[in-house]
Amino acid sequence: MTEAAAAAGTAAQHLDLTTTWVGILSLIIFVVGYYFIAAEDKYHINKAKPALFAGTGIFMLIGVYFAMNGLDGHHLEKEVEALIYEIAGIFFFLMVAMTYIEAMIDRGVFSALRYNLVSKGYTYKRLFWVTGLLAFFISPVADNLTTALILSTVLITIDKENRSFLVPGAINIVVAANAGGAWSPFGDITTLMVWVDGKGAFSEFLFLFPASILGWYVTAFLLSRFVPDGQPPFNASEEKAVILEGGKQIIGLFALTIVLAVLSHQLLHLPAMWGMMFGLALLKMYVYYINQNAGPTQLNAFSWIAKIENDTLLFFFGILAAVGGLHFLGYLEYFTALYDKFGPTAVNIGVGFLSAVVDNVPVMSAVLKSDPNMGKFVQEQWMLVTLTAGVGGSLISFGSAAGVGVMGKLHGIYTFSAHMKYAWTVLVGYIVSVAVWYMQFIVLHIG
Repeated sequence: MTEAAAAAGTAAQHLDLTTTWVGILSLIIFVVGYYFIAAEDKYHINKAKPALFAGTGIFMLIGVYFAMNGLDGHHLEKEVEALIYEIAGIFFFLMVAMTYIEAMIDRGVFSALRYNLVSKGYTYKRLFWVTGLLAFFISPVADNLTTALILSTVLITIDKENRSFLVPGAINIVVAANAGGAWSPFGDITTLMVWVDGKGAFSEFLFLFPASILGWYVTAFLLSRFVPDGQPPFNASEEKAVILEGGKQIIGLFALTIVLAVLSHQLLHLPAMWGMMFGLALLKMYVYYINQNAGPTQLNAFSWIAKIENDTLLFFFGILAAVGGLHFLGYLEYFTALYDKFGPTAVNIGVGFLSAVVDNVPVMSAVLKSDPNMGKFVQEQWMLVTLTAGVGGSLISFGSAAGVGVMGKLHGIYTFSAHMKYAWTVLVGYIVSVAVWYMQFIVLHIG
């Protein structure tokens, strides 16, 4: 092995290839890919395409670099295997959640909910608040992504055309789902990571409730000022929408599937997605049962799977792979050194902004792996970074799983540019959340 190859091998071992040509080129690919993701409306290119290209391309370049320098690819192979495991967990979790949502759409669940809301004469503003409150209080149990997918489906069934209602409503759901998930150990992937790593007890997450709900409320109040007056279109002679045969049972199976996902992780030491896949198996068994015993009704579970937003799944694959590549190259390790320089409070607040740009899962993973010095208030700081990583993802439309899911569900309506028009309201809420945390945890020592 040459001296250059040996040096490169040492760099790879310490995950510091940032100054090599592969590190620089990979960073350029990520930035360009990120630009096209953000400019989806301008270039009319689906966000999954640049994300997938960047994610796969970066690791292809790393593989070429290893081959050119005669390096042992065992380390790279292990890193990719770990990344595949992480991506697969999210990928299959999302696939099952989306399949259940398509099943409930097919069975008229959301049409019935929409009819019940609209027929009561609720105004756009009241519907805005109802969907936001539901998102905030469902996400701690069902997780923020699943909650956002469900409520955004309700939103689009209320009014498919009124963007002045749909865009603020979508942002409200994303913010509420992320804020609601921040105070529950299994409300978001990042909170689950912190809990499993032993950085906080179950009860400690619950103390984030005041910061979460007040931050969301401020954002929702500001957004509500842009929601139009009046009521969504409703014809009094419109036939009452009802849940079709099997719909209520599918709702029950979906709730059971979420419970199975939580129990799989907490009690059985299996990935959460394993419980979700078992729930998918139960759904398919139920479809078989109803097709055999329910008369003329014939359901097709594969048709539901075919309707899910595959571009959302591929976007997640691409963006997680791309960030995983940057992590392997050493880029995500740099910011942890800032803790000693600027202090944990400032850096943990900054993690929220970084989470919005990159993705909160790998950012939190980097924080946990580096285990930085959190200073005097260790538990309080871990709660802060949990709050900021979860809530901070709302600052940009695709900064969180919930945002990406809603972008897929409200394709062409809830976009990056549409979100950024109202992003300042999210920023105000973020500042309020951090201020409440500081007053509660540092000043009053409650938590």
